[in-house]
Amino acid sequence: MSVEETQPASGHRPHGVEEICDAGTELYERALRKGRVLSEEAAAAPCLIDLGLLHPDLEDLQWLEPVTPAAALHRLLRNAEDRISAERRREARLTEIFAPLMRIDGRQTARKDTPTITVLDGLQQINLAIARAMANAARELLAIQPYNRRNAVSVADSLDRDQALLDRGGRVRTLYQHTMRHSPPVLAHYEQMNGDVEVRTLDEVTERLLVIDRTIAFIPASKDRTLALEVRHPALISFLAATFDRFWHLATPMYPKAAKQPSLNGITPRQRAIATLLIEGHTDTAIAERLGLNVRTARVHIAKLATTLGSESRAQLGYLIGQSGILEEQREQ
Repeated sequence: MSVEETQPASGHRPHGVEEICDAGTELYERALRKGRVLSEEAAAAPCLIDLGLLHPDLEDLQWLEPVTPAAALHRLLRNAEDRISAERRREARLTEIFAPLMRIDGRQTARKDTPTITVLDGLQQINLAIARAMANAARELLAIQPYNRRNAVSVADSLDRDQALLDRGGRVRTLYQHTMRHSPPVLAHYEQMNGDVEVRTLDEVTERLLVIDRTIAFIPASKDRTLALEVRHPALISFLAATFDRFWHLATPMYPKAAKQPSLNGITPRQRAIATLLIEGHTDTAIAERLGLNVRTARVHIAKLATTLGSESRAQLGYLIGQSGILEEQREQ
């Protein structure tokens, strides 16, 4: 764990990972015995969250659940192995701290041999977990990246991480929405990469998904993406990878060689996607969100679609879309 010190809190002295405070030890023991503790109780020992010993209960965020001592100890020791020899003393201290905790009845916590789903709380913890998984990857990264305002400025953050996988002989496969096909920062990002890289696009994609070597996946656990799930369950990994593969075969190539999206009878692919959502009764805002557009751009496309079909009202537009046959033509492509 890269977090060396907790943030100061009332009555709590900042300390290192090998010096868990008395308040933290007492609260962790209580969480192990009871299965969970109230989030407000962690205010006196914020180190437990920083060190990943407690994480939010996704079904009720007012509660915190404990990570099993064996799993927590294994993670902390694994990170310590990458440190210089002077840090070896910390391993001995961690073992001393967790040895008595592992004798506690663990009926309220997951079995240590059960594939886990770990809750990652906060962008720092999420990015650390992804970086660690990518550093150990050898075969492939499958990624779905839905549009958000940070795409254009943050895509370069992963360049070194992804290139390192390519240098080890791995491959990268990424799915975006069609709106990213002409994004200069996104195109420039992939043009800087050397290796087996492909990018494709769809009208709509799922929430963000990373599948690494088909053994570990990361998915959002909150709308603002400050909570994420690290998934290691083989059945769930297989499902997520199969979902990606099906989207991939339906998608249009964007990089390294872009495939042109054909227009039919003066209707562009984006307008056909909008027509489909209009028929389903979605609002302009919902259409924009699903297709990765801003609302103003979505309305411009709706107006152009209405002009092409000769519609004078929203109700008439829906009728004309159905009569025009453009959606049937799209399905035949």
